[in-house]
Amino acid sequence: MSKAMSKAKGFKKSKSGLYLSMATTAFGAVNVVKQARKARVESDTLRLIDAAVSATAIVTGLAILYRELKRLGDDDVLLG
Repeated sequence: MSKAMSKAKGFKKSKSGLYLSMATTAFGAVNVVKQARKARVESDTLRLIDAAVSATAIVTGLAILYRELKRLGDDDVLLG
């Protein structure tokens, strides 16, 4: 494994990497909201279901990232 790959894997497990992952995941929620609104306007049940499933995946992803932050022993006031 190259040195760059090793650094990248280390960043993903760092607090900064987890915060970046959380922000990226949360940003995906914007697209899900747009998709859900469009589906409602067009009465497209299948797209509405897709938006709901995507929203569930985002919530689950954020919960997993939050758990990883807690495991790192983050002293951030927001995390308690």
